Amino acid sequence: MRCLLILAHPRRDSFCGALFDAYAAGARQAGVECRELILSALKFDPNVHAVSPELQPLEPDLVRAQHDIAWAEHVVFVYPTWWGTFPALLKGFLDRVLVPGFAFRHVTHDRWDKLLAGRTADLLTTMDTPPPIYRFIYRAPGRQALARATLGYCGLRTVRADSFGPVIASDAAQRSRWLERARASGARLAHGALSPAQRRAQRVLAWLAALRLQFYPMTWIAYTVGALAAGAGPPLAMAPYLLGYLALFFLEAATVFLNEWFDFDSDRRNRNAGPFTGGSRVLVDGRLDRAAMRKGIALALLAAVAALVALIAAAPAGSALPVALLYAVFAAFALFYTVPPLKLSHRGLGELDVALTHSVGAILAGYVAQGGGWSHRVPWLLALPLGIAVLPSILLAGCPDHAADQAAAKRTLVVLLGKRNTARLAMAATVAAPATAALLALARPDMAALLGWGALGGAVHGAWLCQHLRRFTVQEMPERIDGAIVLALTFILWFCIPPLLVLA
Repeated sequence: MRCLLILAHPRRDSFCGALFDAYAAGARQAGVECRELILSALKFDPNVHAVSPELQPLEPDLVRAQHDIAWAEHVVFVYPTWWGTFPALLKGFLDRVLVPGFAFRHVTHDRWDKLLAGRTADLLTTMDTPPPIYRFIYRAPGRQALARATLGYCGLRTVRADSFGPVIASDAAQRSRWLERARASGARLAHGALSPAQRRAQRVLAWLAALRLQFYPMTWIAYTVGALAAGAGPPLAMAPYLLGYLALFFLEAATVFLNEWFDFDSDRRNRNAGPFTGGSRVLVDGRLDRAAMRKGIALALLAAVAALVALIAAAPAGSALPVALLYAVFAAFALFYTVPPLKLSHRGLGELDVALTHSVGAILAGYVAQGGGWSHRVPWLLALPLGIAVLPSILLAGCPDHAADQAAAKRTLVVLLGKRNTARLAMAATVAAPATAALLALARPDMAALLGWGALGGAVHGAWLCQHLRRFTVQEMPERIDGAIVLALTFILWFCIPPLLVLA
């Protein structure tokens, strides 16, 4: 490991200096390659006189400091806490060194590239305030500013923050213990910057991000509507219900993992990724490697098959074959969204595929798992307006990805139509969903209670959504449209929550 230690106390012979030396000794004993920056010994102007800091020429010491930061894998800051935050010396150093083009790069006014990403940091600070008071009463303003607003903005992840104090009331024995603690912090780098617990947590968080759990509730609600519709309400046969949903859950997990794998080129190019677009980016950002993702795909598929086999065994008499066939068909639709040779999302069919699997696919899965017949009208009628209602959100989700998908030769519907025509198509679907629910409710009085609220609430919500979409047809669509996507996702709820409540 390459470690850069930065001492930010104006006096080299301070207790901060002793902590700095102790940490460095522990790190070197652990075999870590270390470099040191003593800020009080550097010659530089701490003030930014230019309009923007990158326009002000760097002094030779600051050029060397940038080289050392770029070289380092782990950066350690040792400084005193004065007036709740860090000294002017450190603030001036950061103002001059962490400049645009070196530490970060603005993409738009609210998005930026973190050019120092992949590095970690430790913070060691002395203080006369008791550390619990500093943390819980003052809310650690200096630590928050340094760890989150400064280092985090540039991509450095603070993995450890140690406070030593109150120094003013300490004796020689206490200071000796603190120095040993600093030395042990340096020595732990023999096993990496992260503790075993942090590594486990990082791994868990990476897999949770890869799962993209924000999309699963829609599938579960539609599945439950289908299960309840099969028996026209509770009680459900719980074993088939749970096994059927487990099969769907793991199929959805396998699908999103496969999307990460086969959409890597597009995701790598995507500068507009968000919570609903651009994938989870766990492969792009290196949070998981391809070997781990390969195992995740295999485990998800095995778990889906195991749940399906158990479901077939637990299915009501005469339902085993329909259950097996239906799940197999919709598994193919889901998995081949990005998987060759079909690669539906690369052929302008991905949006229709998502609408199909998240409406009739999920509803029929619940319906047949409870013994219902796949040819019955009820699940299909429930799924029709729901499938149309899914289209606006999936169409809008492809708009921020447009440039990256086009560069990766991925011919999504958005790439084929363009953003403005996509917005027009989303508007048409937004109008069509409640209209379809209303027509079905009028034509089938027995379905009025299940579809009536979707027609009414969907019309009101849809008018709101159409106002947003109309702007995208007459003016340039912003690169990020998270608000509109959220509005489109919540629009779907009108076509699954009311049937769920009525049937329950």
